[in-house]
Amino acid sequence: MSDLIALMARLRIDCPWDKKQDNHSLIPYALEEVYELVDAIQDNDDEDIAGELGDVLLQVVFHCQLYAEQGRFDFKDVVQTLQEKLIRRHPHVFDAENLPDKDAVKARWDEIKAMEQAARAKRGKPRRTLDATKAGSALMQAQDMQKQASKLGFDWDGVAGAVEKLDEEIDELKALIPADDKTDTLSADTRRALEKELGDCFFALVNVARKLDFDAEAAALTCVHKFKSRFSHIETQLTAKGSSVAASNLAEMEALWQDAKRHE
Repeated sequence: MSDLIALMARLRIDCPWDKKQDNHSLIPYALEEVYELVDAIQDNDDEDIAGELGDVLLQVVFHCQLYAEQGRFDFKDVVQTLQEKLIRRHPHVFDAENLPDKDAVKARWDEIKAMEQAARAKRGKPRRTLDATKAGSALMQAQDMQKQASKLGFDWDGVAGAVEKLDEEIDELKALIPADDKTDTLSADTRRALEKELGDCFFALVNVARKLDFDAEAAALTCVHKFKSRFSHIETQLTAKGSSVAASNLAEMEALWQDAKRHE
C-alpha cells in the first residue's frame, strides 16, 4: 500500500490529467468504477474482477491523496477509522459479547449505529428523516427517498395519483422542447429548465415503479441489457451480410431491431 500511495503522489506531480483533478471531478469515475466492478462480479471473470477491484481502490487512494494535499486527512486515517468502526460494530467478535444468532447481531448493529448517529448530532449534524436514504444511483436514491417519505404519510393512496403526476411532468417537459426541434440553439436558462423537468420526469416515473412494487433500477437495467442485446443482433446480422452499422441506414437497422424483438 505504501508503494501504491507513493505512486499516486508521483502521478499528482507528473501527470497533467491527474494534476487537474479534484474530489468533485472524480465523482463520476468513482461511480463508474463501482458499476464496472458489479458487472465483472456478475460475469464471474476473475481477471476482470481483480482489475475492477483495483480500479475501485484507485479511487479511494486518489481521493485520500487529494485530501492529504489539503491537510485534512490521509489514507492511514481512513484505514484507522474503518478498523475502529469494524471493531465497534462487532462486539460479539472482539468483546466476547454473547449474541446467539444473526438477528441479535443485527439488532446490536442497529443500536451501535444509533449511538454513532447520536454522536454526529452532538457535533451539529442531526439526522433528518431522508438521511436514511440509501446511497446508490439516482434511481435507487429516488425510490428509497420516496419510500421514507411514504412512511410519514407523504404519498398518494394508489398508483393513479403517481401516474397523473408523471403525465403532468411530461407535459411540462414537452412545453419546453422547441417546436422546430432545434435544440442546439437553446439558451442557458432553457437548458437548465429542461434539465429540471427531465429530473422531475425521472422522479415521477420512479414513483410509479414504487407504487407498482417494482424496483426502478432493476427495470432500467433490464431495458439497458435488452437494448444492448438487440443492437448486438443488428451488428451480427449486418456483419453476416458483409455490411456494418456505419454502412447501413435507419430503415435497415429498424427491420433488424424488429427481428431481434421477435426472437426474444
